[in-house]
Amino acid sequence: MNRTITGVPQTKSVLRFLGTAGARHAVSQQLRASGGLWLHYRNTQIMIDPGPGALVRSRSFRPDLHPGELDGIVLTHRHLDHSCDLNVMVEAMTQGGNNPRGQVFLPADALDREPVLFSYARDYLHSLQCLREGGSYRVGEIEFATPLRHRHPVETYGLKIRLGRRTLALIADTGFWDELLSSYSAEVLIINTLALEHNPRTADIHLSLQEAARLIAAIRPQLALLTHFGTRIIHAGPARMAETVQEQTGIRVVAAEDQMSVDLNSLQIWMPTSRQK
Repeated sequence: MNRTITGVPQTKSVLRFLGTAGARHAVSQQLRASGGLWLHYRNTQIMIDPGPGALVRSRSFRPDLHPGELDGIVLTHRHLDHSCDLNVMVEAMTQGGNNPRGQVFLPADALDREPVLFSYARDYLHSLQCLREGGSYRVGEIEFATPLRHRHPVETYGLKIRLGRRTLALIADTGFWDELLSSYSAEVLIINTLALEHNPRTADIHLSLQEAARLIAAIRPQLALLTHFGTRIIHAGPARMAETVQEQTGIRVVAAEDQMSVDLNSLQIWMPTSRQK
């Protein structure tokens, strides 16, 4: 049975979901928030995919998250639902450039024509690195790799994050192909699950619930977290969909909620205090 707790996780190994909406319709209507992920491991904090509202969501999180304490920002790809707040988060991380610091990691095409990261904001950083297939990177006490370039309309990478003896993997936006099954082994697996069912129009660029189940069954993590939901999954009920995948795979599967936290030591789930009963 999935165990969920309300309150504040007392740990420095925690993953927080600022938002769980995926793609343009769910994001533009704010059917769910769209702020990305915040990872705190020991003395290092990074943000992943600061989409629309990332700054506001971080400051309204309970407990408060402080962008000035970030050590780095990772962008899996340049689409707006993942990158819209990148510049404002760089400004917040560096106190408007008055305290140059931090690192940004992003695909090379996010710096091409119509760059996602503005030129002036780059001068505020200690380092700026372009992601590549098979690359390895480090921010403070967090090590991560980008095993594959994903199948998506823009340059996109998933992440394998090393947290001491535990590995956290994020399968970002992508179409399904078999190499995914062998590239994201991890104890904690996050899957961007946009589609309720297979759709030929989007199958080449986004994962469906059935494909998420196939990934979970093959990788067999201790905990699988579904997020980045499209409108049909949101209307169908992500929690019910996660229960279905859990029954199919025998793996613990949780549908992420806005402002949900995961203790990466105990793998307990902390729901927002607003959901206390």
